[in-house]
Amino acid sequence: MSKKLTSRSEDYSKWYNELVVKADLAENSAVRGCMVIKPYGYAIWEKMQAELDRMFKETGHQNAYFPLFVPKSLFEAEEKNAEGFAKECAVVTHYRLQNDPDKPGKLRVDPEAKLEEELVVRPTSEAIIWNTYKNWIQSYRDLPILVNQWANVVRWEMRTRLFLRTAEFLWQEGHTAHETEAEAIAEAKQMNEVYATFAENFMAIPVIQGVKTESERFAGAVETFCIEALMQDGKALQAGTSHFLGQNFAKAFDVKYANKEGKQDYVWATSWGVSTRLMGALIMTHSDDNGLVLPPNLAPNQVVIVPIYKNEEQLDAITEVVNGIVKDLRSKHITVKYDSRDTLRPGAKFAQHELQGVPLRIAIGARDLENGTVELARRDTLTKEVVSLDGLTDKVEGLMTEIQESLFKKALDFRESHITEVNSFEEFKDVLENKTGFISAHWDGTPETENKIKELTKATIRCVPFVNKEESGVCVYTGAPSKGRVLFAKAY
Repeated sequence: MSKKLTSRSEDYSKWYNELVVKADLAENSAVRGCMVIKPYGYAIWEKMQAELDRMFKETGHQNAYFPLFVPKSLFEAEEKNAEGFAKECAVVTHYRLQNDPDKPGKLRVDPEAKLEEELVVRPTSEAIIWNTYKNWIQSYRDLPILVNQWANVVRWEMRTRLFLRTAEFLWQEGHTAHETEAEAIAEAKQMNEVYATFAENFMAIPVIQGVKTESERFAGAVETFCIEALMQDGKALQAGTSHFLGQNFAKAFDVKYANKEGKQDYVWATSWGVSTRLMGALIMTHSDDNGLVLPPNLAPNQVVIVPIYKNEEQLDAITEVVNGIVKDLRSKHITVKYDSRDTLRPGAKFAQHELQGVPLRIAIGARDLENGTVELARRDTLTKEVVSLDGLTDKVEGLMTEIQESLFKKALDFRESHITEVNSFEEFKDVLENKTGFISAHWDGTPETENKIKELTKATIRCVPFVNKEESGVCVYTGAPSKGRVLFAKAY
């Protein structure tokens, strides 16, 4: 199965699309631009969701749920936000269908059932949430509000790619309200740090934290913080964003509170989110020409055990030993699957689990029972070793940590070797076309220059890194003075 994948070097985009489908992660649906996330893909998303949810709650956040529909008048209350999303909005105009008198058995929109006000299918929930917060907040005693919701959103995309860009996708969106500007900024930065910790410790993806330029900022935000990752094809992927919204939404929805002096003031706000786009990042960071490669911390099955036998008697003997292995591994909170299906030969099972990225495979046959051994096969290195049944649980537990760290180091080494400092526009274009990756270059700070570089090269400023050496210089394009370097790249 895995051998049929197009290689990454031949056609990276085709390799990605094939892998998502063949590894049983997702598929295109009957609704143009939308996807079906299949059970194996959703199991990975559930592990992401569970870990992020734990991290959110540890930082004091609670989950809630807000409506899918946003009245147009609420949506347009914050002008920059409305303008930023206007071209991507799906809009509900009617509330009923009826039988079509001209086409028996067919339905049409009832022309008499037009809504008094159109409803926007949420592309993001700031508008509906801040209209709600107005009723929740009267005094400083009601602050802060630290709320997250797990939901779906719709951003009308016609050029789509599974997980990376679809008309409907799953995500979480945090929306918080604060008494002071400093508190809100600290919240936005804290959640960006949560995303970075999750990406590195669970997804094994090294990320660069930074701030977006004005033209790349979330519509309606005062500042947007982000984590940027680098994929194997040298393109960047924005893996998460956290926004300091200032008092923009509080003023748009008249959300005031009585401060400790009894005076009325507008609250300060943040919003932050990650989506199923993380699935695309996971695939493109680690996977290879044989299929998916999953870090143990997010793999639905961290270990799969495949029996090799000639008859039922051998299978029974193997199963008895395997049951003990499974019990021991699960006692260490290692997820394990015993693949005893009689519909596939061992080789076909090996191929399937390799394609689906199971971190560690254990093969055990009749001869292994005699010798008291098993064969371990690592998905990340494709190496095999025969080990004793004695101490197997500790061995596997150690390998889970080793594989997780190895994947992170490999991705980090790739990223570090693909951050290139340039000082001329010719050098900029050469690196972009031939080496790819992040380009560290001086920029004069103007949106005009940023847009011109994007127009000429399709590269955008991914972020101004938090960790950035102070260095004066001249803009790589205009030659005007620059206070420091920023990171450019082509991006998903």
